[in-house]
Amino acid sequence: MTGQIKPRSAATLMLARDSAEGIELFMVVRHHEIEFASGALVFPGGSVSQLDFDPRWRKLAEGVTGVDDEMLGLMAAAAREAFEECGVLFAREYRGGPLVDGARAETLGIAYRQAIEAGTLGFADMIEREYLIAAFDQLVHFAHWITPPHMPKRFDTYFFLAQAPIDHVLRHDGHEAVDSTWITPAQARNDADAQRRTVLFPTLLNLEKLGRHDSVMQALAAARDETVVTVRPEVQTSPGGRILRIPIEAGYGAEEFLVVGEPGQNARVVKLDVASDAGGAGKQSS
Repeated sequence: MTGQIKPRSAATLMLARDSAEGIELFMVVRHHEIEFASGALVFPGGSVSQLDFDPRWRKLAEGVTGVDDEMLGLMAAAAREAFEECGVLFAREYRGGPLVDGARAETLGIAYRQAIEAGTLGFADMIEREYLIAAFDQLVHFAHWITPPHMPKRFDTYFFLAQAPIDHVLRHDGHEAVDSTWITPAQARNDADAQRRTVLFPTLLNLEKLGRHDSVMQALAAARDETVVTVRPEVQTSPGGRILRIPIEAGYGAEEFLVVGEPGQNARVVKLDVASDAGGAGKQSS
Protein backbone atom coordinates (compact mmCIF):
# COMPACT_ATOMS: atom_id res chain seq x y z
CA MET A 1 0.00 0.00 0.00
CA THR A 2 1.35 3.40 -0.93
CA GLY A 3 2.13 5.85 1.84
CA GLN A 4 3.14 3.20 4.37
CA ILE A 5 6.27 3.83 6.35
CA LYS A 6 8.86 1.09 5.94
CA PRO A 7 9.64 -0.52 9.30
CA ARG A 8 13.14 -0.07 10.66
CA SER A 9 15.04 -3.24 11.58
CA ALA A 10 15.66 -3.53 15.32
CA ALA A 11 16.90 -6.09 17.82
CA THR A 12 16.35 -6.36 21.54
CA LEU A 13 17.71 -8.66 24.25
CA MET A 14 15.60 -10.01 27.09
CA LEU A 15 18.14 -10.50 29.89
CA ALA A 16 16.75 -12.92 32.47
CA ARG A 17 17.75 -14.34 35.84
CA ASP A 18 16.14 -16.59 38.44
CA SER A 19 14.94 -15.17 41.75
CA ALA A 20 12.86 -16.25 44.74
CA GLU A 21 9.84 -14.60 43.06
CA GLY A 22 10.44 -16.32 39.74
CA ILE A 23 12.09 -15.12 36.54
CA GLU A 24 13.23 -11.49 36.59
CA LEU A 25 14.07 -9.35 33.56
CA PHE A 26 16.54 -6.50 33.36
CA MET A 27 14.63 -3.57 31.88
CA VAL A 28 15.38 0.07 31.23
CA VAL A 29 13.26 3.22 31.18
CA ARG A 30 13.55 5.20 27.98
CA HIS A 31 14.38 8.90 28.16
CA HIS A 32 11.27 11.11 28.22
CA GLU A 33 12.59 13.22 25.34
CA ILE A 34 12.82 10.28 22.95
CA GLU A 35 10.05 10.52 20.35
CA PHE A 36 8.95 6.88 20.35
CA ALA A 37 7.95 5.11 23.60
CA SER A 38 9.26 7.93 25.77
CA GLY A 39 9.33 6.91 29.42
CA ALA A 40 8.41 3.32 28.63
CA LEU A 41 9.82 0.29 30.41
CA VAL A 42 11.59 -1.71 27.69
CA PHE A 43 14.22 -4.36 27.09
CA PRO A 44 17.68 -3.13 26.03
CA GLY A 45 17.75 -2.83 22.26
CA GLY A 46 17.63 -0.54 19.28
CA SER A 47 18.03 -0.14 15.55
CA VAL A 48 20.23 -2.50 13.58
CA SER A 49 23.36 -0.94 12.08
CA GLN A 50 25.09 -1.93 8.88
CA LEU A 51 28.17 -2.57 11.02
CA ASP A 52 26.27 -5.42 12.68
CA PHE A 53 26.42 -7.39 9.42
CA ASP A 54 30.20 -7.71 9.60
CA PRO A 55 31.36 -10.84 7.72
CA ARG A 56 34.04 -11.38 10.38
CA TRP A 57 31.36 -12.72 12.74
CA ARG A 58 31.71 -16.09 11.00
CA LYS A 59 35.11 -16.47 12.63
CA LEU A 60 34.67 -14.17 15.65
CA ALA A 61 31.56 -15.75 17.19
CA GLU A 62 30.20 -19.05 18.45
CA GLY A 63 26.66 -20.12 17.70
CA VAL A 64 26.78 -19.14 14.03
CA THR A 65 26.63 -22.57 12.38
CA GLY A 66 23.50 -22.81 10.25
CA VAL A 67 22.59 -19.17 10.93
CA ASP A 68 21.94 -17.07 7.82
CA ASP A 69 23.58 -13.69 7.35
CA GLU A 70 20.47 -11.69 8.27
CA MET A 71 19.90 -13.53 11.55
CA LEU A 72 23.61 -13.32 12.37
CA GLY A 73 23.51 -9.54 11.98
CA LEU A 74 20.42 -9.35 14.18
CA MET A 75 22.10 -11.42 16.90
CA ALA A 76 25.13 -9.14 16.71
CA ALA A 77 22.85 -6.11 17.02
CA ALA A 78 21.13 -7.53 20.11
CA ALA A 79 24.46 -8.30 21.79
CA ARG A 80 25.87 -4.91 20.84
CA GLU A 81 22.85 -2.99 22.10
CA ALA A 82 22.99 -4.84 25.42
CA PHE A 83 26.68 -3.96 25.77
CA GLU A 84 26.03 -0.31 24.87
CA GLU A 85 22.95 0.17 27.04
CA CYS A 86 23.72 -1.85 30.15
CA GLY A 87 27.31 -3.10 30.00
CA VAL A 88 26.66 -6.84 29.69
CA LEU A 89 29.10 -8.57 27.37
CA PHE A 90 28.43 -11.94 25.77
CA ALA A 91 31.99 -12.91 24.90
CA ARG A 92 34.64 -15.47 25.85
CA GLU A 93 38.42 -15.50 26.07
CA TYR A 94 38.48 -18.71 24.04
CA ARG A 95 36.03 -21.01 22.25
CA GLY A 96 33.96 -23.12 24.60
CA GLY A 97 35.16 -21.20 27.63
CA PRO A 98 33.18 -19.29 30.25
CA LEU A 99 31.92 -15.80 29.57
CA VAL A 100 34.31 -12.99 30.45
CA ASP A 101 33.89 -11.97 34.08
CA GLY A 102 32.18 -8.81 35.26
CA ALA A 103 35.42 -6.95 35.87
CA ARG A 104 36.61 -7.51 32.30
CA ALA A 105 33.22 -6.56 30.91
CA GLU A 106 33.27 -3.30 32.87
CA THR A 107 36.82 -2.46 31.78
CA LEU A 108 35.94 -3.03 28.14
CA GLY A 109 32.80 -0.97 28.58
CA ILE A 110 34.78 2.00 29.81
CA ALA A 111 37.17 1.67 26.89
CA TYR A 112 34.74 0.95 24.05
CA ARG A 113 31.06 1.58 24.77
CA GLN A 114 31.08 5.25 23.79
CA ALA A 115 32.82 4.65 20.44
CA ILE A 116 30.59 1.68 19.58
CA GLU A 117 27.46 3.65 20.44
CA ALA A 118 28.67 6.55 18.27
CA GLY A 119 29.25 4.19 15.36
CA THR A 120 32.93 5.09 15.03
CA LEU A 121 33.90 1.55 16.00
CA GLY A 122 32.14 -1.70 15.25
CA PHE A 123 31.30 -4.27 17.90
CA ALA A 124 33.24 -6.80 15.82
CA ASP A 125 36.25 -4.47 15.89
CA MET A 126 36.35 -4.60 19.69
CA ILE A 127 35.93 -8.38 19.77
CA GLU A 128 38.77 -8.86 17.29
CA ARG A 129 41.03 -6.24 18.87
CA GLU A 130 40.66 -7.81 22.33
CA TYR A 131 41.13 -11.39 21.06
CA LEU A 132 37.67 -12.44 22.21
CA ILE A 133 35.03 -14.80 20.86
CA ALA A 134 31.47 -13.46 20.79
CA ALA A 135 29.06 -15.82 22.57
CA PHE A 136 26.08 -15.60 20.24
CA ASP A 137 25.21 -19.17 21.22
CA GLN A 138 23.82 -17.69 24.44
CA LEU A 139 21.15 -15.73 22.52
CA VAL A 140 17.92 -17.56 21.65
CA HIS A 141 15.42 -16.14 19.16
CA PHE A 142 12.24 -15.55 21.17
CA ALA A 143 9.85 -13.40 19.14
CA HIS A 144 9.42 -11.26 16.02
CA TRP A 145 7.06 -8.28 15.92
CA ILE A 146 6.37 -5.79 13.13
CA THR A 147 4.63 -2.50 13.93
CA PRO A 148 1.21 -2.06 12.25
CA PRO A 149 1.23 -0.02 8.99
CA HIS A 150 -0.79 2.91 10.38
CA MET A 151 1.82 3.82 13.01
CA PRO A 152 4.01 6.89 12.41
CA LYS A 153 7.06 5.01 13.72
CA ARG A 154 7.46 1.41 12.58
CA PHE A 155 9.92 -1.26 13.65
CA ASP A 156 10.67 -4.78 12.49
CA THR A 157 11.89 -6.09 15.84
CA TYR A 158 13.54 -9.38 16.71
CA PHE A 159 13.49 -10.34 20.39
CA PHE A 160 16.23 -12.58 21.80
CA LEU A 161 16.36 -14.24 25.21
CA ALA A 162 19.53 -14.86 27.24
CA GLN A 163 20.49 -15.65 30.79
CA ALA A 164 22.25 -12.64 32.31
CA PRO A 165 25.87 -13.39 33.30
CA ILE A 166 25.82 -13.80 37.05
CA ASP A 167 28.71 -11.47 37.92
CA HIS A 168 28.16 -8.71 35.36
CA VAL A 169 26.95 -5.43 36.83
CA LEU A 170 24.08 -4.26 34.64
CA ARG A 171 23.26 -0.56 34.66
CA HIS A 172 21.54 1.84 32.27
CA ASP A 173 23.63 4.15 30.11
CA GLY A 174 22.08 7.42 31.32
CA HIS A 175 21.45 8.61 27.77
CA GLU A 176 18.67 6.78 25.94
CA ALA A 177 17.84 4.97 29.19
CA VAL A 178 17.44 7.02 32.36
CA ASP A 179 16.63 4.25 34.82
CA SER A 180 16.79 0.46 35.10
CA THR A 181 15.35 -2.32 37.21
CA TRP A 182 15.09 -6.07 37.66
CA ILE A 183 11.41 -6.93 37.54
CA THR A 184 9.17 -9.98 37.31
CA PRO A 185 6.58 -10.20 34.54
CA ALA A 186 3.80 -10.14 37.15
CA GLN A 187 5.12 -6.94 38.73
CA ALA A 188 5.49 -5.28 35.33
CA ARG A 189 1.87 -6.15 34.54
CA ASN A 190 0.68 -4.85 37.92
CA ASP A 191 2.61 -1.61 37.45
CA ALA A 192 1.16 -1.17 33.96
CA ASP A 193 -2.40 -1.80 35.13
CA ALA A 194 -1.94 0.68 37.98
CA GLN A 195 -0.42 3.22 35.53
CA ARG A 196 2.79 3.35 37.55
CA ARG A 197 4.77 2.38 34.44
CA THR A 198 4.27 2.53 30.69
CA VAL A 199 4.68 -0.94 29.21
CA LEU A 200 4.01 -1.28 25.48
CA PHE A 201 1.81 -4.05 24.09
CA PRO A 202 4.57 -6.25 22.56
CA THR A 203 6.73 -5.85 25.66
CA LEU A 204 3.88 -6.83 27.95
CA LEU A 205 2.94 -9.91 25.95
CA ASN A 206 6.54 -11.09 25.74
CA LEU A 207 6.92 -10.63 29.49
CA GLU A 208 3.79 -12.67 30.14
CA LYS A 209 4.86 -15.40 27.72
CA LEU A 210 8.20 -15.66 29.50
CA GLY A 211 6.52 -15.56 32.90
CA ARG A 212 4.78 -18.89 32.25
CA HIS A 213 8.05 -20.66 32.95
CA ASP A 214 9.48 -21.51 36.36
CA SER A 215 13.13 -20.87 35.49
CA VAL A 216 15.33 -19.22 32.89
CA MET A 217 16.68 -22.58 31.73
CA GLN A 218 13.13 -23.84 31.20
CA ALA A 219 12.26 -20.71 29.21
CA LEU A 220 15.38 -21.01 27.06
CA ALA A 221 14.67 -24.67 26.33
CA ALA A 222 11.09 -23.87 25.32
CA ALA A 223 12.23 -21.01 23.07
CA ARG A 224 14.73 -23.27 21.32
CA ASP A 225 12.01 -25.82 20.61
CA GLU A 226 9.40 -23.36 19.34
CA THR A 227 9.07 -21.91 15.87
CA VAL A 228 8.92 -18.12 16.01
CA VAL A 229 5.80 -16.82 14.28
CA THR A 230 5.95 -13.26 13.01
CA VAL A 231 3.37 -10.97 14.64
CA ARG A 232 1.90 -8.11 12.60
CA PRO A 233 -0.96 -6.83 14.78
CA GLU A 234 -4.19 -5.99 12.97
CA VAL A 235 -5.97 -3.08 14.60
CA GLN A 236 -9.70 -2.42 14.85
CA THR A 237 -11.29 0.40 16.84
CA SER A 238 -14.08 -0.30 19.31
CA PRO A 239 -16.01 1.76 21.89
CA GLY A 240 -13.74 0.46 24.65
CA GLY A 241 -10.42 1.01 22.90
CA ARG A 242 -8.46 -0.76 20.18
CA ILE A 243 -8.72 -4.45 19.43
CA LEU A 244 -5.38 -5.93 18.40
CA ARG A 245 -5.45 -9.25 16.60
CA ILE A 246 -2.38 -11.45 16.42
CA PRO A 247 -1.80 -15.05 15.22
CA ILE A 248 -2.77 -17.62 17.85
CA GLU A 249 0.21 -19.66 16.58
CA ALA A 250 2.56 -17.01 18.01
CA GLY A 251 1.97 -18.49 21.43
CA TYR A 252 0.58 -15.58 23.44
CA GLY A 253 -2.52 -17.44 24.57
CA ALA A 254 -5.09 -15.43 22.62
CA GLU A 255 -5.83 -13.93 19.23
CA GLU A 256 -7.50 -10.70 20.34
CA PHE A 257 -6.63 -8.12 22.98
CA LEU A 258 -8.36 -4.93 24.06
CA VAL A 259 -5.89 -2.07 24.45
CA VAL A 260 -6.54 1.50 25.63
CA GLY A 261 -4.26 4.51 25.50
CA GLU A 262 -2.15 6.20 22.86
CA PRO A 263 -0.14 3.94 20.53
CA GLY A 264 3.56 3.99 21.32
CA GLN A 265 3.07 6.01 24.48
CA ASN A 266 0.89 4.93 27.41
CA ALA A 267 -1.07 2.10 25.81
CA ARG A 268 -2.16 -0.53 28.31
CA VAL A 269 -3.71 -3.96 27.92
CA VAL A 270 -6.66 -3.73 30.25
CA LYS A 271 -8.53 -6.86 29.26
CA LEU A 272 -7.71 -10.13 27.54
CA ASP A 273 -11.37 -11.21 27.30
CA VAL A 274 -12.84 -8.84 24.72
CA ALA A 275 -15.99 -10.81 24.02
CA SER A 276 -18.28 -8.83 26.29
CA ASP A 277 -16.91 -5.28 26.03
CA ALA A 278 -15.95 -4.98 22.37
CA GLY A 279 -19.29 -5.37 20.70
CA GLY A 280 -18.85 -9.12 20.25
CA ALA A 281 -15.79 -8.64 18.07
CA GLY A 282 -13.52 -10.78 20.19
CA LYS A 283 -13.22 -14.29 21.50
CA GLN A 284 -12.86 -15.56 25.04
CA SER A 285 -9.16 -15.69 25.98
CA SER A 286 -7.48 -16.89 29.11
